[in-house]
Amino acid sequence: MRKNLLLIVWLVLIMLTICTALVSNSTLVTSVAVTFILVLAATKFILVANYFMEMKKAHSFWKFSIIFYLIIVIGTLLFILK
Repeated sequence: MRKNLLLIVWLVLIMLTICTALVSNSTLVTSVAVTFILVLAATKFILVANYFMEMKKAHSFWKFSIIFYLIIVIGTLLFILK
């Protein structure tokens, strides 16, 4: 079951990467597109941290730290872009 789950997560990461590439290559690069790309990147970050870096089994402090870091970085980037 574990290998099947990792394969599914890997396939989702590939699909999210393809979506990111398609959105970034579109002619309509607006703030909505940039926000969408950042959301996709954050989703990929969470998936990699939880499933491939074993953060699911980590202490709650580290889980909170990862989420807090992600919120700070995404918030800062969106603030700069506006």
